[in-house]
Amino acid sequence: MTEPTPTPGIHHVTCIAGDPQQNLDFWVETLGLRLVKRSINQDDPSTYHFFFADAEGTPGTSMTFFPWSDLPQGKVGSGQVSRTAFRVPEGSLDFWEARFDDHGVDYDDRVERFGETVLPFRDPDGLPVELVEVEIPEDDPTVPWTEFVSEDVAIRGFHSVTLWLADPHPTMGLLRTMGFEEVGTEEAQGDTPGDERTRFAATGTVGQYVDILPTIEGGRQGHGTVHHVAFQTPTDEDQEAMREAIRGEGLNPTQQIDRHWFRSVYVREHGGVLFELATKDPGYTSDEPLDDLGGRLVLPGSFEDRREEIEAGLPDVTVPGADTAEADD
Repeated sequence: MTEPTPTPGIHHVTCIAGDPQQNLDFWVETLGLRLVKRSINQDDPSTYHFFFADAEGTPGTSMTFFPWSDLPQGKVGSGQVSRTAFRVPEGSLDFWEARFDDHGVDYDDRVERFGETVLPFRDPDGLPVELVEVEIPEDDPTVPWTEFVSEDVAIRGFHSVTLWLADPHPTMGLLRTMGFEEVGTEEAQGDTPGDERTRFAATGTVGQYVDILPTIEGGRQGHGTVHHVAFQTPTDEDQEAMREAIRGEGLNPTQQIDRHWFRSVYVREHGGVLFELATKDPGYTSDEPLDDLGGRLVLPGSFEDRREEIEAGLPDVTVPGADTAEADD
């Protein structure tokens, strides 16, 4: 079997929200991410699918949400992504704490982790999120969006995800198969269970890390939890080689599924976390010009033929803009 090309890291993270307008307001206006795609859940077209990212929707920057308003509140536990962390420039956490104070965001004291400063907080649905101060290299592939926050403090894509697992060892083996390398272990801090946090690093610079913590704490899916985490397999060939390698780990990945902006393979890994493999192309600009990303409801493929029916079933939402925000002040 051909060894797969190591993954560069995280492609996107998809979560479950409640109220869609609340979700838009927080992730666009408060956190300063760009809505790069406004669409529907292709497996449940009665629900929105929002994609928040950097200015160009660069792989490794998009946090996406299914706002299922009728689901109950979730609880993070074993077999889930327990926290999603974003990179921010060094020296920017003072700005973010002040912004969180101004916007009533629930956050915790900073912690030090693997030599980096981390600011944990929660979105309005209770989703655990973190900002991690890092040095942003001059050739960094991310492009900050600056409608609500300035470039020197803007979020610059993913830093990491943390997985809570009852038995971490099979998942650690899978990560090695995917091209991650174990780079360190330290005592867990903060509100996370377990005695040790183990960090794995991918080959890229954005969304590079996966942290693993052992826990048997029970959880349930719902508002404020992660639905799945997607990893970059840039080409179809990369993806198929990775799919076969994952099959060699005794798992049962799906066939490739066309998700319109990327092609995907899904697998429930050993500990219960849903993993996705996602290609780089076609990308978010394949159906909208860069300047217009997120400006309209995009209905992939045959869903366009059902536009009237689908739009009638979706709640009205307004995408925050700097002009409307100023008018509200």
